[in-house]
Amino acid sequence: MKKVAVSVLVPVTERPEPLAELYAEFSAPLRDAGLTFEFLFIAEPHYLDRLAPLERLQAEGEPIRILRMGLAGGDTALLRVGAERASHDVLLTLPAYYRIEADALLAVLRPVVEDNAAMSIARRWPRRDSVLNRLQNRVFHGLVSAVGGGRQIHDVACGVRAIRRDAFEVLPMYGDFHRFLPLLALRAGFEVVEVDAAQHRGDWQPRIYAPGIYVRRVLDVFGLLFLMRFTEKPLRFFGLLGTGSFLAGAIILVVLAVQRIQGQALADRPMLLLGALLVVMGIQAFAIGLVGEIIVHVNAPTGREKRVREIFPPGGTPPIEPSSPEADLTSPTVPTSSA
Repeated sequence: MKKVAVSVLVPVTERPEPLAELYAEFSAPLRDAGLTFEFLFIAEPHYLDRLAPLERLQAEGEPIRILRMGLAGGDTALLRVGAERASHDVLLTLPAYYRIEADALLAVLRPVVEDNAAMSIARRWPRRDSVLNRLQNRVFHGLVSAVGGGRQIHDVACGVRAIRRDAFEVLPMYGDFHRFLPLLALRAGFEVVEVDAAQHRGDWQPRIYAPGIYVRRVLDVFGLLFLMRFTEKPLRFFGLLGTGSFLAGAIILVVLAVQRIQGQALADRPMLLLGALLVVMGIQAFAIGLVGEIIVHVNAPTGREKRVREIFPPGGTPPIEPSSPEADLTSPTVPTSSA
C-alpha cells in the first residue's frame, strides 16, 4: 500500500469499549504497514471519564489527540468536529466499539489510497452474530434500500469507513445521517466501494434496543427518503400529499352536495368539516411545495454539482486542465462515467 497519512476518527458515544485497548488493537496494522497516522477520540461530556488511559498514552508519545465536547451532539456532530480538526486528507471512521477485525483496516483503506475511490466501507461478512441481530439488520437495510432508489449497501450500520476529506466536506452531516454516508456519497456522484471484512468477536452478542431507538431509526429513514428524492423537487413530495388530501376532501364535499340536493340536511354532519379540512390542507401542502420549488431554484439555479470522471484509452491523450485556453478546442471526445 502507498505510504499515506491517515486520520482515524473515533466518536466516543454509545457503549464504548476500553479505549486504550481499542487503540492498541487498531493502530497495530497501520503501524506495521508503515503508515503515518493519528487517532482523534472525540468524546461527549458524559464519557470524559473513559479518557484517562488515552491521556497516559498521549503523554508517552502515541499519536493520539483527544477532543472533549462541551455538549452532547451524537456521532454525526462528533465526526464533523473530528474531520474539521484532522491533520490528514484520508479519514478513517471507527466506532468506539468493535465491529471488524483490525487486520481488515488496510483492506478498507486500499480503494481510497490506491484506486482513488472517494469512499470505502467495511461490510461485516460473513456475519457470525446472533440471528436476532441479522434479522434486525435485514429489515433495516430493506427499508434503506427501498428509500435509496435501489442503491444497495449491505452494511450501512458498520461505521468503519475510509473517505477522502474533499468528499466528506460536501456531504450533509447533521442529525443521525452519519449512518447513511455511503448512500449520500452515491447520491452526490462519488464512487463508493464495499469491502468484505471479518466480523469482530466483540460484535457477536445479541442486541435489543429501547423502543425509542427503533422509532428514531424509522424517522431517520423517512428523513433519508426526503433528502434522497425530494430535496431538489419538493413539489413532488408536497404536491403528492396535497393532491391526495384535496381529492379526498373534494369527493366528500361532492357526495354531501348531492345528498343536500336530494333533500338531506347537512346540519350536524362531521363529514362536512372533514371534507373542508382536507381541501384546505391539500391547498396548503401544494402551496408549500411551490414555495419550496422557488427556494430551490433561486438558491441553486445551476442544480446539484455533477461529478464526472473522464476515461482515456491506453496511450490516449492526457486530460487538459479546465483552465487551459485550449481546452474547448483540443480536448478529445471520449466516453465518460460518473465518479
